[in-house]
Amino acid sequence: QVNLVELGGGLVQAGGSRRLSCANSGGRISFDAMGWHRQAPGKRRELVASITSGGSAVYADSVKGRFTISRDDAKNTMVLQMNSLKLEDTAVYYCYAHGTWTRSDYWGQGTQVTVSS
Repeated sequence: QVNLVELGGGLVQAGGSRRLSCANSGGRISFDAMGWHRQAPGKRRELVASITSGGSAVYADSVKGRFTISRDDAKNTMVLQMNSLKLEDTAVYYCYAHGTWTRSDYWGQGTQVTVSS
């Protein structure tokens, strides 16, 4: 059973950095696409970044040049490095993964990132 767990959320000052990690604490399976979404209060959940099993990454325009997504398939983990954080980056961040063979989408419980001025 897949159980995605996000770590690294918290309070950070504008301009600072934060590193989010996502690990599968359940049974290890193969994922193809993995990524991060976020949801700010009163807003829809939006894609932040995604990465394929081949390592190709896509970023939302709002985070390009500031965030970097990476994955370690041997460990079934994924990282989102967030730099130059802005107030508008405040949101609950969710990791997700798409099972290569199960064809199912898996989501973490979310971790809060709050950027203060």
